[in-house]
Amino acid sequence: MLPPVSGPSFPAGPRLRLTAGQFNEIVAHCYDGLPDEACGLLGGPVDAAGVPEGTVTTVYPCRNEDASARTYTIDSRDHIKALRAAEEAGGDLIGVFHSHTHTEAYPSETDVRQAVEPNWIYVLVSLKHEAPVFRAYRIVDGTIGEVPVEISR
Repeated sequence: MLPPVSGPSFPAGPRLRLTAGQFNEIVAHCYDGLPDEACGLLGGPVDAAGVPEGTVTTVYPCRNEDASARTYTIDSRDHIKALRAAEEAGGDLIGVFHSHTHTEAYPSETDVRQAVEPNWIYVLVSLKHEAPVFRAYRIVDGTIGEVPVEISR
């Protein structure tokens, strides 16, 4: 069973909307990263205030600089490439994804400490069980709020 979402709920915010192909790309990248955590960035449109609208237009698989089964750091060169590509496409980076190889798809204390972009959507893919578990969150000032996920064809 997953832990409850902590703290007060956020005002109605974005849903994470992605295609089945994008979902499969994220999950495949997470499996490809084993035995280490895998990570990547998500590109999409933002509103005038810079808040993600929630639609993923591009998945940017990245290297995990930590090369660790317990932590991740997006490779800085991959981060810059993804940011430039997202901006060239008329959007921005709207979130990050990473896998948990041994734990549930819920933000760890380390994940919460590293969540410095309050507008971003944080996607976790747990590979702990036979089937992957895919969940999304916003993390603002240490408060975790789950974001609904919609997968379309």
